[in-house]
Amino acid sequence: MQLPLPDELKQKRIDLGLTQNDLAKRAGVSQPLIARIESGDVDPRLSTLKKIIEVFNEIEKEDVCLKDIMNRELIAVPPDESVDKAVYIMEKYNISQIPVIRDGTSVGSISEEMIVRSMANKKTSVVSHMKIADIMGDSFPALSPNTDVKTASYMLEKNPAVMVLENGQVIGVVTKYDILKLLSD
Repeated sequence: MQLPLPDELKQKRIDLGLTQNDLAKRAGVSQPLIARIESGDVDPRLSTLKKIIEVFNEIEKEDVCLKDIMNRELIAVPPDESVDKAVYIMEKYNISQIPVIRDGTSVGSISEEMIVRSMANKKTSVVSHMKIADIMGDSFPALSPNTDVKTASYMLEKNPAVMVLENGQVIGVVTKYDILKLLSD
């Protein structure tokens, strides 16, 4: 592994929109030390370099947008499909809810919970052949591809998924799992 050179550190700081003072505060060092490191006047201790790189990594995670983490291969069903087909897809992909999409537009959602609730009032064979449109719920909330992860996280507190829309068309989906994966990156 190669350690970054002073000019690389400076360029990274500038690319992330940080001043020397901002970086110093976040890394717990003095601003003059940052200036001396960037100018090459001083070789930083490894622990100081580590703090600076950790700050860079934190800021990069803060700047993650939905377009960076969304699932582009959308698993969805049309509203005129049978509930039986939705169950098959849920089992196949090991998921508990699916967006309902018509012509690229989100028109609702269907979940295991909705299907089970329907089965409490009707025979299994009847529910199995019903149209998804007959039991589907509201669409998942929608955000633009450039929305930050923090905003999506708030929406995911009360919703199982967030649709990502561009020009009114669904281009992806983000789930709680996608947000959690950021912790392991």
